[in-house]
Amino acid sequence: MNILITGTSQGIGRAIAEKFLAHGHLVFGIDRKKPSIQHSSYTHYTMDIRDYDALPDIPSVNILINNAGTQNEEDIDINLKALIHITEKYGLQDKIRSILNIGSASAHTGSEFPMYCASKGGVMAYTKNVALRAAHFGATCNSLDPGGVLTPLNRCVIDDESLWGQIMDVTPLKRWATPEEIADWAYFLTVVNTFCTGQSIVVDGGESINSNFIWPEQ
Repeated sequence: MNILITGTSQGIGRAIAEKFLAHGHLVFGIDRKKPSIQHSSYTHYTMDIRDYDALPDIPSVNILINNAGTQNEEDIDINLKALIHITEKYGLQDKIRSILNIGSASAHTGSEFPMYCASKGGVMAYTKNVALRAAHFGATCNSLDPGGVLTPLNRCVIDDESLWGQIMDVTPLKRWATPEEIADWAYFLTVVNTFCTGQSIVVDGGESINSNFIWPEQ
């Protein structure tokens, strides 16, 4: 199948691209940074996904994965508006099989930068809208909403012993996900799954369900 993934030069996007390549798919990547993947079945476009007029012609996209995003840097424009444009251009057509938006657990909790939470909340709502329209093509659309992931963008807290300890205190599984674990979810939701649609799947080690129950001792 032809797989289009945005944000493939590092982290989650790179891991997802490598997962699909390992399974024999043709992968097309769009990223502002130069390619970090060297593979005969991989085609890379170095560009900003907001450059709408310059977006490449990619024939017969079967699976679209909107992974490109930013944090505290024009979040609405990149995380939401560009995602919508990419989806309308490549996703809603008769060859599409599945669309996956990489959201965030913050869309469910609101516990991050204001614009970031708003952008990811918009992704969650837009996912439902697309699921209704993609059903016309027999396709699914879901969002995969990770919590903490061990990526270069998160080194500022991963390498800070104090902050990392605070994060682990509220994460029941006492660890963050690897990019490869998120890639496994992405592959499942787009290739294995054929019926779940319009859903936002939170993968955060239990952080968003953590709460302190206060009650007198018995």
